[in-house]
Amino acid sequence: ASLIRKPMVTQCVTSAVLFGAGDVLAQQAFEKKGRDHDFMRTARLSFYGGAIFGPVLTKWLQFLERLKFASPTRAVAYRVYLDQGVFTPMVVGMFFSSMTLLEGKSVRDAKERIQEAYTPTLIRNWGVFIPTQIINFAVVPPHLRFVTVGVVSLFWNAYLSSVNAAKQVEANPVAEDASDDVVVGADEKKTQ
Repeated sequence: ASLIRKPMVTQCVTSAVLFGAGDVLAQQAFEKKGRDHDFMRTARLSFYGGAIFGPVLTKWLQFLERLKFASPTRAVAYRVYLDQGVFTPMVVGMFFSSMTLLEGKSVRDAKERIQEAYTPTLIRNWGVFIPTQIINFAVVPPHLRFVTVGVVSLFWNAYLSSVNAAKQVEANPVAEDASDDVVVGADEKKTQ
């Protein structure tokens, strides 16, 4: 029952559900949208999770598992370094560009969103996922590592959804009643 043998479709469905649930959490618990829930936004996040992120993460974890190291300590150190130093910077950019394009915006808009949100999001990601991945690679069996990332990602995805929505509203404030989103966007700017 290793990660390598687990069907890709299972990982993709899990990722789609976690991204969609993260967006629902963001909209309902953090942004307090209530009946004004943006179902297209949830669908975009679910699509991204299942069709883009799920396959990429599955292949990445399989690659990391195949790497052999002289000691368990080195294995953890190098896997965390590769995951957070190589994979994560690419995935953060992939998230903001994919979401912008899925919203029907241009490549130029995607570049602008990445310029605004990339660095603070990457830094926050490291604060969450470096400790998570140290534990994940040190004590979690390989076939459960996707699940570990997924559970932590539920809350991380809620954060990503809120940041992305705030950047979307900043780019097009007329398109939505942005009362709650503007507050999120203003808080985000303060932390940059």
